Amino acid sequence: MIIKKNLGKIKELLTRGVSEVVILKDLKEKLLSGKSLRVKIGIDPTSTNVHIGRGATLLKLRDFQELGHKIVLIIGDFTGVIGDSSDKEQERPALSAETVKNNMRTYIDQISRILDVSKIEIHYNSEWLSKLNYHEISKQANQFSLSEFMARENIKKRFEAGKRVSLCEVLYPLMQGYDSVAIKADIEIGGTDQRFNMLAGRVLQKYYNQDLQNIIMLNLMLGTDGRKMSSSWGNTINIMDDPKDMFGKVMSMPDHIMLDYFISCTRVSLDKIKKYKTALQDTKVNPKDIKMDLAYEITKLFSGELNAKQSQEYFISTFQNKDLPADIKECKLNNKSIVDALIISGLVDSKSKAKTLIGQGGIKIDKQVVKSIDALVKSGNVIQKGKRFFVKVI
Repeated sequence: MIIKKNLGKIKELLTRGVSEVVILKDLKEKLLSGKSLRVKIGIDPTSTNVHIGRGATLLKLRDFQELGHKIVLIIGDFTGVIGDSSDKEQERPALSAETVKNNMRTYIDQISRILDVSKIEIHYNSEWLSKLNYHEISKQANQFSLSEFMARENIKKRFEAGKRVSLCEVLYPLMQGYDSVAIKADIEIGGTDQRFNMLAGRVLQKYYNQDLQNIIMLNLMLGTDGRKMSSSWGNTINIMDDPKDMFGKVMSMPDHIMLDYFISCTRVSLDKIKKYKTALQDTKVNPKDIKMDLAYEITKLFSGELNAKQSQEYFISTFQNKDLPADIKECKLNNKSIVDALIISGLVDSKSKAKTLIGQGGIKIDKQVVKSIDALVKSGNVIQKGKRFFVKVI
């Protein structure tokens, strides 16, 4: 029987950052039985970075792992080529197999910052999806109606607007659903945008005479600008970000999303988060002080306590006290144009990005906004990109 001290952990497991559980009563009974469950998470390698929106899911998986359950990680090397458009307002461009292979190269290392990967069962879904034939796919497809697929909000909007909806997109939920069949999942965890795809797993498990997986849908995390977190918008906080950059990104986010980050992206106690919520309603409390705690907790979680302390000290000295960072990078750029200087120093990776940033007023020389792409830098100048990146010219 399950140890009594785990009862509180199970309650938090099923509520913290959770939008919906399918089916709650059934899953509670499974968890209380003490049986080790197979908990599925699938990640398509559409980018080289795993951002902390995914990190919130990994934290939930760690909670399961600490209770003795088996985490089954599926890296979508097959589905990643096709792409899931569940949360997209337009068709997701197909990726090459080479791009997907490159993107997933460091995924295990990134995930290991949260999970004990030595205890994880890892699969690539090409193991089974590449072996399916038309006959089998047709039988799977027959379990769904087109109207069910078209009823999804984003798909419906695109269809009514006359935008293209490809047949690959129709097949994607079948692939994700069959992943659950292949690994005999007891539970699948994902964001609310994955609802249809995860429910497809239950449909196909029923077809293949398996026990139906329960589903835990997590609230989606907003990006640092308050919009949906998306690599294409540049508003992500990535697991592998430099700790100082991670700390600074958290400090730049809108105040109103802080509590959501505390709940989903840290394991600060819920009682303490309630105190933060009360404090934020007090006009005498500076939200920046609470955000500083959040930045520290997130940086500590993904990069360790020492890096969190150093990043906090760096932020205070550089942005609150307006000092230059002690470890400012130096580059031989004397008499270079600002565009060339930005590229050579590594602040940007192309001339077009350099020119765009200059046009947006995002580049400074000695605290003065650069207004011309023809500006020259001299020895002793300090080039600044945005709020957090500095280079000293020598």
